[in-house]
Amino acid sequence: MEKKQKSGGLMGWFIVLIVVGAIALALGFTLKNKFHHGGGDDDILPVPGPPGAVTKKYGDALKIALQFFDIQKSGKLVDNAISWRGDSALQDGKDAGLDLSKGMYDAGDHMKFGFPMAYTATVLSWAILEYGDQMNAAGQLQSAKDSLKWITDYFVNAHPEPNVLYIQVGDPELDHKCWDRPEVMTEKRPLIQINSSTPGTEVAAETAAAMASASLVFKSDSTYSSLLLKHAKELFKFADEHRGSYSENIPEVQTYYNSTGYGDELLWAASWLYHATKDNTYLDYVTGNDGETFANWGSPTWFSWDDKRPGTQVLLSRVSFFDSKVATNVNLKKYKKTAEAVMCGLLPKSPTATKSRTKSGLIWISDWNALQHPMASAFLAVVYSDYMITSRNQKIQCDANSFSASDLRKFALSQANYVLGDNPMKMSYLVGYGDKYSQFVHHRGASIPTDATTNCSDGWQWLDSDQPNPNIATGALVGGPFLNESYVDSRNNSMQTEPSTYNSAAIVGLLSGLVTTSSVVASFT
Repeated sequence: MEKKQKSGGLMGWFIVLIVVGAIALALGFTLKNKFHHGGGDDDILPVPGPPGAVTKKYGDALKIALQFFDIQKSGKLVDNAISWRGDSALQDGKDAGLDLSKGMYDAGDHMKFGFPMAYTATVLSWAILEYGDQMNAAGQLQSAKDSLKWITDYFVNAHPEPNVLYIQVGDPELDHKCWDRPEVMTEKRPLIQINSSTPGTEVAAETAAAMASASLVFKSDSTYSSLLLKHAKELFKFADEHRGSYSENIPEVQTYYNSTGYGDELLWAASWLYHATKDNTYLDYVTGNDGETFANWGSPTWFSWDDKRPGTQVLLSRVSFFDSKVATNVNLKKYKKTAEAVMCGLLPKSPTATKSRTKSGLIWISDWNALQHPMASAFLAVVYSDYMITSRNQKIQCDANSFSASDLRKFALSQANYVLGDNPMKMSYLVGYGDKYSQFVHHRGASIPTDATTNCSDGWQWLDSDQPNPNIATGALVGGPFLNESYVDSRNNSMQTEPSTYNSAAIVGLLSGLVTTSSVVASFT
């Protein structure tokens, strides 16, 4: 009996050791997959889970990039951390009995252009929805949400009636005759509105997209979230039922943010409303006649403040990846197929790779604001790669070649690294990051000392000064390099040295996707 008991005990302990060993191996494999976005194909399928360790390089850059939104804030500032900024534009909207003091200045000037500001808010919302856990791991989620709310508070006030939306504060001709700090500007700031008799479908629809996406970001505050969704639905209805381009109906807007059409914004807004409501009416909209009319399936384009089609294609691919109930929809599949064509165009080794690149591999489309397209494209690439990883879709097909999620991530990394200093100029295009970055950013507030006494006209001395900006526009993503990868750091070279909030939204999204590894959520609701 004693021998039998002893033998059974040894056998029991042997079994326990085997089980413990198997669990340890399984746990090690799980952790390896969860926290490693690797180089080889076998490394790119992490078990869905929380963020891994933060990569300091991208965490530091993300913190810096978000600060530019604080620099651009208009109105009565709250918890202001920018020493050279103060309250400004407190009377904006008063002529119409509205408080339009919040919102953000568009770029280096003091204009509030509703069209690109709404795009900024939508992209920032998207970044938070996909990568909020990663932002949080880097300690930057609250900063991103605060900046987003500063814009959505403005849009709530700018939409006083269902069919009325104020789309611009300031006159660019008057504004650009001055070089002054926003805190002391005295030039007139007229308002422009769209309404049922003077429609602006693209601006109304983009603002609807911003409100719908932000309603998901703030869903923990049910009152505010419901308010945003109410505005989003009204704005979409207004945009759809009163169709007309704001560029055609208000010709003066053409100089700065001329729209090439409104169909893409209608599909973009409906896509966000579907995610926010799960109302199949909006899915039917994008897959029905309006999809047939405006989607331009099979023809990849560049994601930007003017063209939302690539964003819509990737956003609706999310539905195909994660919602089996509707994934069989034929036209929904066309969005996903076109999104894959966009990805194939970005991958440098793809047979359909775009030739629109610098010698060092930066996507390059335009002299003006060159970094807009590579940052927006890289953001889409990292999002799509994470859809593939989370859904366990291993490959995309580019003609005869197949590529993995890690290939898309490598492309996104290459674009981010270029901006952060891995470029022929050996400089960072993100102001405040690294040891070498632009010293002559085309930005009024950054260029004028806070103790200088200036008015509209005598501030030009600071534009023409050969001294570096006295105030650092931390987080500003400047326009970027020419095709030959040169960069002329001159305040008068606005083509290359002027930053914008919508570029900042794209790089914030990109860095949030790269700062650590994590699966994306299957649903935003």
